[in-house]
This record gives sequence, C-alpha cells and structure tokens, in this order.
Amino acid sequence: MTMPYEDLRETLLDAALIHVPFDGWTEATFAAAVADADMDRTLARAVCPRGALDLALAYHARGDAQMFERMQSEDMSELRFSEKVAAAVRFRLEASDDKEAVRRGTTLFALPAYAADGAKAIWGTCDLIWDTLGDTSQDANWYTKRATLSAVYSSTVLFWLGDDSSDHHATWEFLDRRIDNVMQFEKFKAQVNKNPLFKPLLAGPNWLMSQIKAPVRMKDLPGSLTPRG
Repeated sequence: MTMPYEDLRETLLDAALIHVPFDGWTEATFAAAVADADMDRTLARAVCPRGALDLALAYHARGDAQMFERMQSEDMSELRFSEKVAAAVRFRLEASDDKEAVRRGTTLFALPAYAADGAKAIWGTCDLIWDTLGDTSQDANWYTKRATLSAVYSSTVLFWLGDDSSDHHATWEFLDRRIDNVMQFEKFKAQVNKNPLFKPLLAGPNWLMSQIKAPVRMKDLPGSLTPRG
C-alpha cells in the first residue's frame, strides 16, 4: 500500500532532524534524510519539491499541530483572554523540542529568498491561535490581531533562542510584557475611539477600515484547506 505524501514527508522530516544541527536546513540535510529513510530520490522530490525548505516548513507545521492539540486539551477556562494568548504562544514554543532546529530555521527564513515563506508560516501559527481561541472578527481587526500577534511571537522566539534561564522563565516574563504592551495599546485605541473630540477626525479612517473584510474561508472544496477543529 502506497503511503500518503504527508506520511512520507513526516518520515523524511524525522530522518532530517538528526542532521539539521550540523548542516542546517540545507540540501546536504535533505540528501542525508533521503538516504537514511531509504527513499527513492524521485519520490522524495515529489514529496518535497523544494527539498530542505519544505522540510523546514513541515517542522514548523508539526509544531503548530502539537500546539493546537495542547490548546484543545488544556483547561484555560479560568484564564483571562490575554493569558490564553500568552499560554498559546508558550505551548507553541514548548512544542519545539529541538531549539537548534528552530535556530537553523530562523536563519533560513531570514534569507531574502525565503523570507516570504517564513512570514507565511508565522502568520499561519498566529491565525491558528486566534481561530482556536474563538476569534470571530470579520473586519480589519482580523488582520491587525494576526499581525500584532505575529510581531509578539517573532520577538519571543528570538528571545527564547538566547534564553538559558531555568525552564525558560525569562522568556515567559518577556512574553507577558509583550502581551501587556499590546493590551495597553488596545485600551488606548478604545479610549480614543470613544472620545467625542476625536470622532470627526476618525470618521473617515474608521469608515475606510470598516470596508476591509476578513478573507472568506473556503471549506470542503477541492484544493481548500482542511477545516480546523
């Protein structure tokens, strides 16, 4: 029985992770993974057309899936919403059990040729967090929430990579500060919007923002993403 492409990719990924700390997400790692998995090179290229780049993205996606599972299983009912967001980011980082693989991935996606792939992966992580937490935004807030969280997530990852504190305690404090900064800004925006002195000035921008809509989620159609949850 032929294995699905997803399973073949996971097999290659498992084989590659042994080599990533030494060679990074490179063609040398991809070639070693193909050899270790005893996979036909043509089949491996069909599964991962872009070689090690596709494996790096698969590693990121694996972490997203583990984060999602933990968000579903953990009881966060007593947490404030900002605490739920912080917990989700922490779950995502704790899903990355190989810090060197993340470090090498950060280096890869810092390259101009792959920056768009890295940005898309981070956006996908933050989109998954908001969706799982029940975000129902249909306007410009859909974009601003994900863009803001992407910035928080990215800065926290960079801090985490250099953190040698016990149980990454310093990282979680850093994350809490970033979340607090965002909440303070959101509170400030709400106060400005409620201030009658600013209403005439904000009428135009607010109208323009109201015309921006969240993307339509195409479900159960050929080629569409599998619905989450």
